[in-house]
Amino acid sequence: MLVLAIDTATPAVTAGVVDLEQQSATVLAERVTHDARAHGELLTPHVLDAVGRAGVRLRDIAAVVCGVGPGPFTGLRAGIVTAAALAHSLDIPAHPVCSLDAIAADTVNGGDFAEPFLVVTDARRREVYWAAYDADGRRTGGPEVSKPADLDAAVRRVEHANPSPAGLARAAAPAVFSGAEPGPLTPLYLRRPDATVPGARKRVTTP
Repeated sequence: MLVLAIDTATPAVTAGVVDLEQQSATVLAERVTHDARAHGELLTPHVLDAVGRAGVRLRDIAAVVCGVGPGPFTGLRAGIVTAAALAHSLDIPAHPVCSLDAIAADTVNGGDFAEPFLVVTDARRREVYWAAYDADGRRTGGPEVSKPADLDAAVRRVEHANPSPAGLARAAAPAVFSGAEPGPLTPLYLRRPDATVPGARKRVTTP
């Protein structure tokens, strides 16, 4: 099954075409650019370039897999809106994936973990996004946002810059092959946005 995997939960703009099977995920082509301010500008060109490099057409894609965070408001919105628009136009399902789950899927695929671990990504403001996993990559806690010093120092940490298309596809595989209706593309912000709606103006009264 050909899957289009995208993620904008980190400073990376990620898009890739993955040949997904029950037990494997083969990346046919991918484009990744690290630029936290270019998600909206680069994501669609990256998608089209990855599809072209893979030697397929958009109509050949059977499903979209989208990382939904945790991450910043602007970046997540670019990825989720793009995934939803592509899925709607192609009449295919769009599956949400916790971006930390995708990193965990890549980690256990390497085969060098035999104990629980934490996946940690930069949340800025001297904080990190994190989630806990067992040795098989199943999430057991989180996602949360915390100070690094508040994390359990006894648990091994996997600090990774961004999820890969293969990891996104692996994390989504159970949902993709289940045939069930995908869950909503709900972003995992974990924080309130910096911009807020102004409150009502105070009425000025005269004595």
